[in-house]
Amino acid sequence: MDRNELRLYCLSRCAAVEDFPFGDDVAVFKVAGRVFALLPVAGPARISLKCDPTWAVVLRQTYPAVKPGWHLNKKHWNTVEVDGSIADDEILEMVEHSYQLVVKGLTKAERARLEES
Repeated sequence: MDRNELRLYCLSRCAAVEDFPFGDDVAVFKVAGRVFALLPVAGPARISLKCDPTWAVVLRQTYPAVKPGWHLNKKHWNTVEVDGSIADDEILEMVEHSYQLVVKGLTKAERARLEES
């Protein structure tokens, strides 16, 4: 899996948008204005994803390529090195988990607007 495949998967989530609020170096993927993934534009392929705190620890213990979120709240974010050591479908599940956590945290009205789109 490469950066572009990750980018396209993030954008395939319902109402997901790509933004560059921190400059051209990091693509930030949001739903309803809330971040669910950060993907550096250059350098080694890695993606930072929101994660349930308990699950975040399990993933870090299971995969050496999963580390506490770089420059993020380490309790709620993981950074995943996309180096081939984790199966692509596992990484995509992590992206989906992140997206769903953010959607779950939206207000009822915001979730209703997502369902309409």
